[in-house]
Amino acid sequence: MNETNRPSRPGTRPPARGGSGDAKRRFRGKRFTPRRKVCRLCADHIDHVDYKQLQIVKTFVADSGKILSRRITGTCAKHQRQITRAIKVNRNLAILPYSG
Repeated sequence: MNETNRPSRPGTRPPARGGSGDAKRRFRGKRFTPRRKVCRLCADHIDHVDYKQLQIVKTFVADSGKILSRRITGTCAKHQRQITRAIKVNRNLAILPYSG
């Protein structure tokens, strides 16, 4: 049996056929490199996030009520811990809802 008549195993891709040019079309210029996110609170020189700073705290909560992660917001670890603590205090005091 040659390569074309061989039954394929599940989870494997068939051998690539030459000349499609898809790879060439995908990367025509420079490749996209995502810009590194900067902590917005460090940039604004905010040392401590308190539960009373509601405008700041609300920006880090999604519409569904979930706390947005560092990966999405770009905050540093120190400020993310302060934001999380402030959100939990606000939820406990019924300033912010637990769910959206």
